[in-house]
Amino acid sequence: MADLREDRRHQGPEGGEESLEDIREAGEITASDGQPVKFENGFTMRAVMGALFVTFIMLPGGIYLGLVVGSGLGSAAEWVTILLFSELARRSFAPLKRQEIYVLYLMAGQLANMSMANLGLAGGPFSQYIWNIYFRDSAAARAFGLSPYIPSWVIPPQGSPAIINRTFWHPDWLIPIALLVTWTILGVLNTYGLGYTLFRITSDMERLPFPMAPVAAGGATALAEAGTKGESWRWRVFSVGAMIGIVFGFFQSGIPIFTGAVLLQPVQIIPIPFLDLVQNTEHLFPGGAIGIDLGLWPILWGFVAPFPVVVGGAVSAILSQFAVAPILQTHGMLPMWRPGMSAIYTQMVTSLDFWMSLGIGTGIAIGVIGIGSVVSTAIKVTRERNRPGARRERGSLTPPPGRGDIPIWLSIFLWFFTTTISIVITHKLIPRFPVWILLAFGYLYSPLVSYVSARMIGLTTRGVGFPMLREAVIIKSGYKGVDIWYANLQMNDFGYSAQWFREIELTGTNFRSILRMQIFMAPLTLFASFLFWSYFWHTNVIPSAQFPYAQKFWPLNATTEAIWKTANQPGANNFFMQAIKPNVIMWGGLGAMLLYAGFALAKAPILYFYGFVGGLGQLPTGAFGSLFGAFLGRYYLSKRLGAENWAKYTPVLLAGFACGGGLISMAMIALALIIKVTNYLPF
Repeated sequence: MADLREDRRHQGPEGGEESLEDIREAGEITASDGQPVKFENGFTMRAVMGALFVTFIMLPGGIYLGLVVGSGLGSAAEWVTILLFSELARRSFAPLKRQEIYVLYLMAGQLANMSMANLGLAGGPFSQYIWNIYFRDSAAARAFGLSPYIPSWVIPPQGSPAIINRTFWHPDWLIPIALLVTWTILGVLNTYGLGYTLFRITSDMERLPFPMAPVAAGGATALAEAGTKGESWRWRVFSVGAMIGIVFGFFQSGIPIFTGAVLLQPVQIIPIPFLDLVQNTEHLFPGGAIGIDLGLWPILWGFVAPFPVVVGGAVSAILSQFAVAPILQTHGMLPMWRPGMSAIYTQMVTSLDFWMSLGIGTGIAIGVIGIGSVVSTAIKVTRERNRPGARRERGSLTPPPGRGDIPIWLSIFLWFFTTTISIVITHKLIPRFPVWILLAFGYLYSPLVSYVSARMIGLTTRGVGFPMLREAVIIKSGYKGVDIWYANLQMNDFGYSAQWFREIELTGTNFRSILRMQIFMAPLTLFASFLFWSYFWHTNVIPSAQFPYAQKFWPLNATTEAIWKTANQPGANNFFMQAIKPNVIMWGGLGAMLLYAGFALAKAPILYFYGFVGGLGQLPTGAFGSLFGAFLGRYYLSKRLGAENWAKYTPVLLAGFACGGGLISMAMIALALIIKVTNYLPF
């Protein structure tokens, strides 16, 4: 399918050019192994047991791991769950169905997902409350005058016993938690909302190919092949990765987790999150945030990630800190930097002085380039589809039997109902914000952009987006309150839901079983998130020395967030307008455009461009390891093992490594939690 996505002008079976209908059918064959799709229920009791396993066994480990090292269980949760239950089912002479595997994959991924990955926060929606509490009390929020104005419907007010005692069991949490439950219910109802209608129009009626849907569907169900005899190589590669993860994870995260529970300061054999070298190099590279990640994860990431992305990003990050930052410091463009700062604080102040403005400029440029590229590709594909002699088949809104569809009018009603309720709630919470903006985004912008995005994804694999639109609307609205930054403005893009339904269809999973899964998962996720975050928050100050990643990175993120939240403030209180540099934004955007044009004219892989722009101003901690991994994999291991074999091995190896590291971490976490519980006993 990669070749089909890159070049749509293949030769068809009759010697002519391949149409979109041919691409669509090829995707169906790829996803279903050439077998006719038969729709079956995937939400069975075995899937329920898998969800409970992830929730109560793996979720607390993911929370702890994220706070300590900044990465959750990730794909390890999916692999462990599917491999374990596939093996149990196989030994019971009742192998899991393809649909059950896909539902397990969805549930494990949803539970293990890091809701705020840059903060190392996992464990469901209650993690956002932990961050909001920290943010309000952070030095940045106090310095910028934001703390008193964060509304009580976000978190309880300052001085509340709920905050002092670090507990969710208090009446002051009633409104925030009630809002969370309401948004969750509306989200479940929206499962069959506008995204489903767009799927019916773009996939059933317009027969768009959705080139990435077969890849996603095939990738999810391919995990089951690890348990079959014909795919025994997966077990071997996965086991090698798991053993490496167990050994390395013991030293990187296991020892700090365990010693953090028994000592005042955790023992770190391998520095978490990285080895800070700024004070050793600041005389050579003033203004450079220099450090190195001594873990294996960057090397393994270099194995898996696209070579141009790794090289472009690593080279950009290294040049930014080793070459550009000293030049900027010499010319007085980094006035807030002082010798003796750590890498984290160096990154924070240099971002405010220069890199944040550059990132805004390059982000706008990438947004414009992306929209232009998607529209251009869509025009070309549409012309190909409409050329004389092209194969064209108009679909029908009549659904295939057994798929579990609902009437389109009901789908539109669910979208209208959830949108209306959301607008009413937002208006009640922020009555002084212009309601016409909410109405315009909810009833005009959202459906229009969603349809355009669904068509673009169906044709080109990428949707459309407008960078900084939400921020621009808030600033230009004239509203000065801090509470608007926590509001739901109804700027929704349901285009990706259309592809999601196409993935479900290709796996042969009945749509209504997905709805039952969502209904089951919503209260389970809320309960588990409430339960585990109540425990972690009550027994630990977060962040603290027990959680090295959170302790080092949260102040940086709090400063950035605080600056953005002053963007709609007047005069001297608008630290955002003081921090951004319009000339840097302009030159950054122009430079990104010129760089893109240069890559296009040179016919160089465009992924080098995206990698390079993405690495500008970033910490180079993982750059050296990922470069080493990328070159080792591309020029040695792929040649030794064969390029095709190496491409198959690396994702499994990475998943095994994550699984092994997660397992040893969870074992240490279990011991740490037992120790913490016994600390509260009276004997």
